Amino acid sequence: MNGTSLSAGPSSGIRPSGIGKVCVIGAGTMGAGIAAQVANAGVPVLLLDVVRDPAKPNAVAQAALDRLLKAEPAAFMSKRAARLVEVGNIESDLTKVADCDWVIEAIVERLDLKHALYEKLEAVRRPGSAISSNTSTIPLGQLVEGRSEAFARDFLITHFFNPPRYMRLIEVVAGPQSNPALVEAVADFADRALGKTVVRAKDTPGFLANRVGTFWIQQAINAAIDLGLSVEEADAVVGKPMGVPKTGVFGLMDLVGIDLMPHLKASLTATLPADDPYRAIAIEQPLITRMIADGLIGRKGKGGFYRLNREAGKRKEAIDLSTGEYRAAAKPPSLPGAAFKDLRALVGLSGKLGAYAWAVLGPTLAYAAALVPQASDDIVAIDAAMKLGYNWKWGPFELIDKLGTAAFAQRLEAEGLPVPAIVTLAAGRPFYRVEGGKRQYLGLDGAYHDVVRADGVLLLEDVKLTAKPLLKTASAALWDVGDGVVALEFTGKMNALDAEVMKLIGMAIPLVAEKFKAMVIYNEGTHFSAGANLGLALFAMNIAAWGEIETLVSGGQKALKALKYAPFPVVGAPAGMALGGGCEVLLHCDAIQAHAESYIGLVECGVGLVPGWGGNGEMLDRWLKNPALPRGPMPAVAKVFETVSTATVSKSAAQAIEHGFLRPTDKVTMNRERLLADAKARALAMVEGYAPPEPPTFRLPGEGGRAALAMAVEGFRARGLATPHDVVVSGALARILTGGEADLVDTVTEDDLLALERAEFQALVRHPATQARIEHMLKTGKPLRN
Repeated sequence: MNGTSLSAGPSSGIRPSGIGKVCVIGAGTMGAGIAAQVANAGVPVLLLDVVRDPAKPNAVAQAALDRLLKAEPAAFMSKRAARLVEVGNIESDLTKVADCDWVIEAIVERLDLKHALYEKLEAVRRPGSAISSNTSTIPLGQLVEGRSEAFARDFLITHFFNPPRYMRLIEVVAGPQSNPALVEAVADFADRALGKTVVRAKDTPGFLANRVGTFWIQQAINAAIDLGLSVEEADAVVGKPMGVPKTGVFGLMDLVGIDLMPHLKASLTATLPADDPYRAIAIEQPLITRMIADGLIGRKGKGGFYRLNREAGKRKEAIDLSTGEYRAAAKPPSLPGAAFKDLRALVGLSGKLGAYAWAVLGPTLAYAAALVPQASDDIVAIDAAMKLGYNWKWGPFELIDKLGTAAFAQRLEAEGLPVPAIVTLAAGRPFYRVEGGKRQYLGLDGAYHDVVRADGVLLLEDVKLTAKPLLKTASAALWDVGDGVVALEFTGKMNALDAEVMKLIGMAIPLVAEKFKAMVIYNEGTHFSAGANLGLALFAMNIAAWGEIETLVSGGQKALKALKYAPFPVVGAPAGMALGGGCEVLLHCDAIQAHAESYIGLVECGVGLVPGWGGNGEMLDRWLKNPALPRGPMPAVAKVFETVSTATVSKSAAQAIEHGFLRPTDKVTMNRERLLADAKARALAMVEGYAPPEPPTFRLPGEGGRAALAMAVEGFRARGLATPHDVVVSGALARILTGGEADLVDTVTEDDLLALERAEFQALVRHPATQARIEHMLKTGKPLRN
């Protein structure tokens, strides 16, 4: 992991080397999740909770840790991280917080209980250590009532979002007495070590994301019921067309829990001003009250707005918003093409779908805009909060820009709704613009200001504002990212790899060798690469264009081999999925700077194929050199065979090291926005004295090794764990990994393995069962077990 240096100064109380230990008090869902993420950062964490059974004083915290170890999606990035969590209890272990640089309170949202805990903390904590609350509802001013000035100086709010590992937003709220240096140190640690995007919020009810998000959800539910929409219709409108995840609003409530709504409503209405617009819409919906009473609270209950009726053969059902009865789920309505892509066309649709779109967007965006400067001094923070906290593609002000600020104001006025001051200030101008190659936002002073990135953040989207690609094909581009480093970007759907990507690699190598120092392979898509373009492969199969497939395989091998032996450093910088060919690209890089949430694997066997772009040899080379394995070729061959034949995918970058997809020397970046800068720095550090790697040679087990692997596969087949085509595919993989017809004494070269890959790939691609697997994957997104 990259280290986190926090030079906050001696007055902050934070140790010069950074935050060396953290304590989380409260082992509920949020507290335990926060503790896991601290451990994921490589930092020891003390997890404390109450004593319920004197005979087992740590039982509550231990049970929380046990749940974390079984959680799906996983809370820990590796088993090693889990070992950094120490459990204890508040009664006998509270004195241990004196060894902690940051104490995070995450107990129940009751002010009296928080006050009682703070009184105990003040007596035992180290002066100058940071104390924060994970509250989302209680104002900071109330939290520090009755505490000393020293405690108030060291206190702040750090509002994480659930689940803490995966949600990138953290809202940081400082009070008038908070020590700015300490607040900066905690924020920097949250950024660099925990991977969070820090959004500064004011000490107002609900802060930013939940203030807007709760209003949005309530308005969307009310309007759907009032306008007589079905849940499918509502989610089709309040979904992808608005840049909202495909769950829409009703699917989202099923995901987070419908029973959360009354709690959010109660907490906000208890603290919001009397004239806040949320109060007018925070009405009780009898249907939702009845659903909660019946245990229909979403995915964690017996069902929600949607459910799978297992008694009816897992039939998907949806609740009727007018009757409260379940019925078969209907196909979502198809919106006109323009309405799906153009927000103005969406709210302009005639009929109830267009009326619903505006009924949700109009009041929600107006509410968000009215929070400036009440809850935030700038629009950027509110947009960031909604994009990161609720996974919106665009923030509220970006959505207003899509509608047009003038048109938005005019429609509000026409309907007798108040126009927020900042919308009036815009006077028809957009909230965002690009000027002089800089993205700018409209400030409260009526002038535009540059959107400023944090130190150490470099984004390709910013580079593109002032530059054109050095090279470009239909599926890839090459960008100058400064200091003699270029970034190779995949640009196809899901960043799939095809001949156009390989063509650009071939074009880029001589250009970089002549004019630049190093290359980074990076993009800002959701995923690094989903692998080879299976659609093109299936098309070629259907017309028996076997020569085209052979050209794709050999061309990919040639391009990645050239990348591996290029006369300059190449650093891969994955985030999200790097599967199949995407993984093979990384395997050919000199080094990897991976985002912590990188899911890497060679998955070709799942679609009836074998890795065909050199991945087998690269994995063999790594495991043959791994000192943890016994000497001799068979342990490494067996390890690679197991990993590749089962289409293993790492659940984190840390786990990718365990599987051999990354080397122990490869690095991990926790914050996604810092990935390109970290990879660039890694590449530049390798330039001086760089020499390409020496080609490997292999001593492989031959026929005896193949027989051993075949026996293992037969055992799986006999137990029903391997299908007939699994046996075929694993046989092809075994022939590659054991060296083909080589005997144990033979030397197998890198080119020999590549030739074996091509031959076995070509044989499998002609197999009807492989073609059926590929077609099924493209249609359903799921593997076919044939």
